[in-house]
Amino acid sequence: MAEPPFEQVGKAFVQHYYNTFDTNRAALASLYQDQSMFSWEGEKIQGQAQIIQKLTSLPFQQVAHQVTSIDCHPTAGDGVLVFVCGNLKVEGEAADRPPLKYSQSFVLSPLPGGAGYWVLNDIFRLNYG
Repeated sequence: MAEPPFEQVGKAFVQHYYNTFDTNRAALASLYQDQSMFSWEGEKIQGQAQIIQKLTSLPFQQVAHQVTSIDCHPTAGDGVLVFVCGNLKVEGEAADRPPLKYSQSFVLSPLPGGAGYWVLNDIFRLNYG
């Protein structure tokens, strides 16, 4: 049985987002708009330029995301809710140090004319414990 379209969209988005984040964070700008809202560890940021400023000014240059789970749901207006859990390995950490655990959720909204999706909401949290 084929995956529902919202699952396909969510999984493709996650692969693209983290591949881009791990190689060229500034290139994520095309995924956000001025209405986009981003939360990084509780700090709320709105707007494409402000979000990219935050992402490109994080205190590490290289990072590797390892996604362990993806959950996708359809939303009103043909959007997609995407919830991701995974491991994060940051440059400069000891090789034997366990990766950081994280969770991130996205609300994707369709672009006019069905030309793709943009990130309406993005919430990132490290999982301590």
